[in-house]
Amino acid sequence: MLASLACEPMLTALGAGGYMLVVPPDADPVVLDFFVEAPGRDADERRRAELIPLTISFGDAVQVFNIGAASVGTYGSPAGICEASRRFGRIPLADLVGPAAKLARDGVVVTQAQAYVFQILGGIILATPECAALFAPSGAPAGVGETIRQPELADALERLAAEGPHPFYAGDIGGAIVDWLAERGGMVTTADLAAYRVIDRLPVSASFRGRDVLTNPPPSAGGTLIARALGWLDAAPGPPEVEQIVSVMRRSQEERTPEFLAGLDDPSFLERFLRGGPSAPGPLGSTTHISVLDGDGCACSVTCSNGSCSSVVVPGTGVHLNNMLGETDLNPLGFHRHPPGRRLPSMMAPTVVARDGVAELVLGSAGSNRIRSAILQTIVRVIDQGMRAGDAVNAPRLHYEDGVVYAEPGLELGQLEAAGQAVAPFRERNLFFGGVQAVERDPQGRFWGGGDPRRGGTAVTVEV
Repeated sequence: MLASLACEPMLTALGAGGYMLVVPPDADPVVLDFFVEAPGRDADERRRAELIPLTISFGDAVQVFNIGAASVGTYGSPAGICEASRRFGRIPLADLVGPAAKLARDGVVVTQAQAYVFQILGGIILATPECAALFAPSGAPAGVGETIRQPELADALERLAAEGPHPFYAGDIGGAIVDWLAERGGMVTTADLAAYRVIDRLPVSASFRGRDVLTNPPPSAGGTLIARALGWLDAAPGPPEVEQIVSVMRRSQEERTPEFLAGLDDPSFLERFLRGGPSAPGPLGSTTHISVLDGDGCACSVTCSNGSCSSVVVPGTGVHLNNMLGETDLNPLGFHRHPPGRRLPSMMAPTVVARDGVAELVLGSAGSNRIRSAILQTIVRVIDQGMRAGDAVNAPRLHYEDGVVYAEPGLELGQLEAAGQAVAPFRERNLFFGGVQAVERDPQGRFWGGGDPRRGGTAVTVEV
């Protein structure tokens, strides 16, 4: 997580948020919710600036993102990192920070995958001089072979290790961020930062092929919809055909009504929704994911996101702020409608598949609204089709949205097209379809992993 702040700087940041699912072998599972909150405590909404829309092209699809100070929500990453380290860490945070701070200070050489992200997010990078100075040092978004240095991030990481989250919420870093945003029409206030807390949540659980699938509960939306989709698939013999996968994707999207979104904050919502009762009456997300299994049986799945970035980098702090208030997928009923203090309804869904209490598969994904479809297909391929994690991650994907099936090459879609289904084929594999990172343990105790090539991911086995 710490290294990703230096190595994937447009995808995550200290000004971001996320979720960590931890499944110990001898204790109850828990989700640490450190996602972004809606700000605005003690704020004068009349001073709020307008969102700045930018169109991002994936080549075969486009998506609109909104940036600027008004897009920034109350961040959770500093608090989440420290809480995870305190609760579950075996190595002091100061030791963990060292390599990440060195990467930030000495610089990271841009890879092909990173260069593609810089290219498609070029409009965001160049929107402010502070952001451009970091990620377009030669005047254009950094390309392959260029070096990205973030010395102020290195300083911030070292302070995080030495002082904990205090400077970012009640100290000078938080104060500088509030002042910078206020001058530009942002809504994050001192009261918002002072009130922020990491929240423990019980994961939502779904049964699938004799296994328990643990994932992110409300008020996040993604895990709830994945659990419902797996329930539908589990009701029929597997493995499902492409048409069945599209069908459950369509039904999942239809569940995401205004009433569904409004109900996510209700403590009784999940039970009503998953038992089939009245759940309701009548994009590129710039996100990172890490999945871990260890020899003791402990599993961890963590997804972090800065949205598509706001382009707001606060000088002297090392903090690049999120644009969650400008993400259409997190604000489907309209912008600036969440009350101050409410966690935004993310699609992020760190997930663990367990059999008889033992974690078999740990996964999650980046990809905004495509997160749930990417995770669903990966689970089906590992559990139903018997693929190893790496093969399941590499396999071609599809995604259903607003009546259209978007599809990578290699899928047989003839029956869908013959039935009149609109299909938008991509010419090649694309990060539009998410960035799944998955690890698994087979019954013989062997480990397998898959890092998504769509996002420059990798899998590593460490022997100690």
